[in-house]
Amino acid sequence: MSKIPVIAIFDVGKTNKKLFLFDENYKIVFEKSARFIETVDEDGDTCENLESLRLSVFDSLREVFKLPQYDIKAINFSTYGASFVYIGEDGAPVAPLYNYLKDYPEELKRQFYDTYGGEAQFSKRTASPVLGSLNSGMQLYRIKYEKPELYSKIKYALHLPQYLNYLITGEVHTDITSIGCHTNLWDFENNDYHPWVKAEGIFDKLAPIIASDSVVPAAFPGNNYGVGVGLHDSSAALIPYLSNFHEPFILISTGTWCISLNPFNHEPLTDEELQHDCLCYMQYKGKPVKASRLFAGFEHEQQVKRIAAHFDKNTVSYRNMEFDPAIGHQLYAAEERKEADWASNQMKESAFAARNLDAFESDVHAYHQLIFDLVTQQYESTMLVAKGTAVRRIFVDGGFSKNSIYMNLLAMFFSDMEIFAASMAQATAVGTALAIHNHWNTKALPNDIIELKYYSITHNTEL
Repeated sequence: MSKIPVIAIFDVGKTNKKLFLFDENYKIVFEKSARFIETVDEDGDTCENLESLRLSVFDSLREVFKLPQYDIKAINFSTYGASFVYIGEDGAPVAPLYNYLKDYPEELKRQFYDTYGGEAQFSKRTASPVLGSLNSGMQLYRIKYEKPELYSKIKYALHLPQYLNYLITGEVHTDITSIGCHTNLWDFENNDYHPWVKAEGIFDKLAPIIASDSVVPAAFPGNNYGVGVGLHDSSAALIPYLSNFHEPFILISTGTWCISLNPFNHEPLTDEELQHDCLCYMQYKGKPVKASRLFAGFEHEQQVKRIAAHFDKNTVSYRNMEFDPAIGHQLYAAEERKEADWASNQMKESAFAARNLDAFESDVHAYHQLIFDLVTQQYESTMLVAKGTAVRRIFVDGGFSKNSIYMNLLAMFFSDMEIFAASMAQATAVGTALAIHNHWNTKALPNDIIELKYYSITHNTEL
């Protein structure tokens, strides 16, 4: 019996670390998941356990290479962003993988922005809101000034996906999807590193940029598989949509954060967009993707608990609540479109947190109002990246794509667009495999990996 050709994908999240094997039809034929206990850095702040991660990669590869039914043709990686691994002359890490939520010193932050043009101007050029340690370039800047002895030991700073590539190949690379995502490193106006990177000597510690869809050979002799350079997970999740749809679209990726990604908006960020937490990602072909964000999934979770407690219900009852068109149209008809500052206020928090639950005759009405308030926010957030573009189609994936109230109300607000709930298994991992499709897969790119459900104002039908 001939072996099945597969690609191995490591999908490393903050909590779950997963390994998938995909066949040439992008069906999952093997998967495993692991969680590691975090360690702490020298300040006592929690951070990724790099040694556990390294051992897990090698142990997992040994396991799947022993499986007799599969022929591994390639390996690739996607991980969360804003995280550097600092390696020394011998290739071993010389510092912890600092947590991107680590507090950033205010004095050092002021020194940086005062030196390089001020927060507003700098943020526009780098498409990076001021986010402290989430701007990964600022982590290197901090080490240079706070820990000069450590800084001198750093040979290369590798974003996490490229560190995993390095473990297998022994080669050092930089990938545009990692450096182009709110890092403070990339100058979107000049399509090159921002001048501060060379002025501070940071450039010398960054590996050469390599195309995101390229592969390099593994370091182990006698192998016949290629190794992808790795991708930032948000950029990887967009690849299946870019591969399957060529008319302009927006992807609303919903979870704890609801992120509106517009790969067809190439205009520079405006001051208003930056104030509303917009930023730019870089897709794997090197083009900017304008994005806006809402903390809507988190708010939904908190407010559902409040509704359930008030009406003495179980929170589970809201997971599959059906849309009531009468309530939906009543809410939409009653909504007042207010003056210009309305959008600004709505973007900070939804109206629901301030609502008195005694005003609702039932938990069903209250829950519809909650979703309506969140969709009101979502409309404003998405329009920040939609305006001025030819987008007429919106895909929604993640948790809210399964919420019929959310999807139907979204169709009301975006009445001039086609609204689809999109679902696919492990979009980030699939995108990471698709990025190097031509290097391992003998079949044509698939066109059936995304399931769509269409929503209109009055009804919904499955395609």
